[in-house]
Amino acid sequence: MFFTIPTIMTWTRIVAIPLIVGVFYAPLDPAMRNLIATVMFIVFAATDWLDGFLARKLNQTSAFGAFLDPVADKFLVCASLLVLVHMQRADVFVALIIIGREIAISALREWMAQIGASKSVAVHMIGKLKTTVQMIAIPFLLYDGQLFGVIDTGVWGTWLIWVAAVLTVWSMVYYLQKALPEIRARVR
Repeated sequence: MFFTIPTIMTWTRIVAIPLIVGVFYAPLDPAMRNLIATVMFIVFAATDWLDGFLARKLNQTSAFGAFLDPVADKFLVCASLLVLVHMQRADVFVALIIIGREIAISALREWMAQIGASKSVAVHMIGKLKTTVQMIAIPFLLYDGQLFGVIDTGVWGTWLIWVAAVLTVWSMVYYLQKALPEIRARVR
């Protein structure tokens, strides 16, 4: 199941990372760089929904795909955040919150799976909301200009990435609370 259509789409998100980063080093007009990086991020982020849909529709779900999909998402988001911090479009504190949460919750889920309690930290609506807000904020910050002549994407992106950071902490607390009974039972 390494090379099904859905898995190949997931791999494209990982391959996209150096391409999105590389755009900002290309000898292009800054506005054109922003536009290209934004479009690339949106297209590759959309494959997250599409690969899951196709995996179910084509009956090509696999344990490897279930593992790779969130890894690809986290790589894409973290790399984009680092680019935004480097370009001074996102605060380093926001990036630390979001990236730190991803590491902590990934480790928590791995441990919970090892002890047979992975259902207690299954994806919840608050995590999905956090992801949605991130996926809107990041392209706004990558674009960093006027959209349709009226929307200042830099301002909106900054507000949204801070909202995403708050949702990130909230979701982390939620998952930790769900895992706490299992953690307490294992520590004794």
